[in-house]
Amino acid sequence: MTLQELRYIVALADTGHFGQAAEACHVTQSTLSTQLKKLEDYLGLTLFDRSLKRVTPTPTGRAIIASARVIVDEAERIRALARGASEDIMACTLQLGVIPTVGPYYLPHALLTVHKAFPHLKLMLREEITPTLLTSLREGRFDAALLALPIDEEGLEVFPLFREPFVVALPAGNRLVARDQLKVKDLSGENLLLLEEGHCLRDQALDLCGARAGKTDEVQATSLEMLRQMVGMDLGITLLPQLAAENAPRGEKRLLALRPFAPPAPTRTIGLVWRRRSPRSETLQRLAQTLQAELPKGVAPAGAVRRGA
Repeated sequence: MTLQELRYIVALADTGHFGQAAEACHVTQSTLSTQLKKLEDYLGLTLFDRSLKRVTPTPTGRAIIASARVIVDEAERIRALARGASEDIMACTLQLGVIPTVGPYYLPHALLTVHKAFPHLKLMLREEITPTLLTSLREGRFDAALLALPIDEEGLEVFPLFREPFVVALPAGNRLVARDQLKVKDLSGENLLLLEEGHCLRDQALDLCGARAGKTDEVQATSLEMLRQMVGMDLGITLLPQLAAENAPRGEKRLLALRPFAPPAPTRTIGLVWRRRSPRSETLQRLAQTLQAELPKGVAPAGAVRRGA
């Protein structure tokens, strides 16, 4: 059993396709297939189910691949430490996941900040909901993710970046528009419009005011933009993060109104999360520090760094 063979099975698990895994490992497909068969013969078991359209790990294979991923990560960490002694650790490519309620509203500012600070750092971005991001993070498909905290999972490093207040989006004719600031109790009896299951913002909205406000389960939005349109159609009210509220299209002002909460306003915390044993840990730490030092208007720096269990 060799380190290269472990790299092959990790790549195959990530791609689900022999050709793509071989390309990722810079070998021919026949070489990868031969080495996989050799490893399976050595272990005395089948690691992948090849009968499906997407090659999928067997239950035992999934456990072995998880251990292989740790070994491959540690090997990459050794290489990164060696490179770091003579190279710029910020001159690399990072796979970064981001939740949809953060991506369109924070990333333009963040990307400009990163480009100015680290011109040779390349970020490959992908939006997914929190459960999918955490799975991809654990399985090594992402180097890090921008998530709403708290995240309580073993083996993760959590760097809180900023606290973002919520505002209330109201139909233009709603009774609450006359007030300059709102309290959670003011939302009693209003239809609370929510994102669909899987979005962390849905859970945050329910935790904050679900017990006081009614909620419309018949129609659930797939995005914040859809939520805003639903409010403009007078279907109910919703909560928006500050950055999303500030980026509302101009034409919406005649259809809906935005009102802040009275102090202390409820907030959410956004942080950068990565695997504690990631070979890119030092790079990600510096990236997080830079992002926290250059925040957009409307948000405040978050608290101290917290390590995962």
